Amino acid sequence: MLHPLLSVLATDVDNITIDFDEGSLTFLKIVIALILFGVALDTKLEDFAAAIRRPIPIAIGVVAQFVLLPALTFLLTIALDVRGSVALGMILVACCPPGNVSNILTHRAGGDVALSVSMTAVSNVLAIFMLPINLAFWGGLSPAGDDLLHEVDMSVWETFGEIALVIGLPFVAGITITRLWPRVGHRAHRIVGPVSFVLLALIIVLGFIGNFDIFRDYITIVLLAVCLQNALALALGYAIARVTRLPVRQQKAMTFEVGVRNTGLGLLLVFTYFDGLGGMALVAAWWGLYDIITGLLVAEVWRRRTAAPADVVVPA
Repeated sequence: MLHPLLSVLATDVDNITIDFDEGSLTFLKIVIALILFGVALDTKLEDFAAAIRRPIPIAIGVVAQFVLLPALTFLLTIALDVRGSVALGMILVACCPPGNVSNILTHRAGGDVALSVSMTAVSNVLAIFMLPINLAFWGGLSPAGDDLLHEVDMSVWETFGEIALVIGLPFVAGITITRLWPRVGHRAHRIVGPVSFVLLALIIVLGFIGNFDIFRDYITIVLLAVCLQNALALALGYAIARVTRLPVRQQKAMTFEVGVRNTGLGLLLVFTYFDGLGGMALVAAWWGLYDIITGLLVAEVWRRRTAAPADVVVPA
């Protein structure tokens, strides 16, 4: 049973908003575009050809990310009986694609980096269509989040356009540069990737500082939900890889592809369509920091316990 104070705060979390001005929103869009640009710089057209040549693990990853994870997250929101904005935040995170952090963690763990890169590329392209559809579908089914979703002036097509702009254009630009000028693309990736994630972390930290009172009072409401959802995502990736008998190195790639989400994109949608709705912003912001910490821990444990060297990359 919740402490009386937490019960009151949990009720109020649907009514709070995170302060985020227009200039900060524009900067967030630029940072998210940089993140996707960095992913594309590490992606070649051959990666999509490799995905076609290895359809089974790619199909497994797509099902896990776009079907099973949102469905299990929806069930988790019901089991935890979270407030509407928290439920929508958890569903939104589950609908987001992975970023290239999953590639870095796969490399660190000694996993199949080629598969990881191919899955990230395919997932980000599919997310342009699947994210708004999944959010509308599972959010509409949520008993807690349905009313809030209907209060928001957001259509699937408008969300599709926003995501296509943020993901599609940087992705096409990055792949084009890598295709035409591979050396430039390789060097740029080594700069754009780390810088974009540092900038995203800076945005989140500054958001915490600028809204310190809100985070101090309400962060405990989303801590358990985020921890359980993150564990669920990592466990789902690992379990589905084991059940389908993928090789160990592919199991590592699958774990991080399903377990790591690009929550910066989720934050962008929260501030664009939901006016910084409290529970959603708290979930996405905390996820953005927490999943990197847990991902690094899992990768380090895996690297130490398995014989596969972290710097070996199997060609796609």
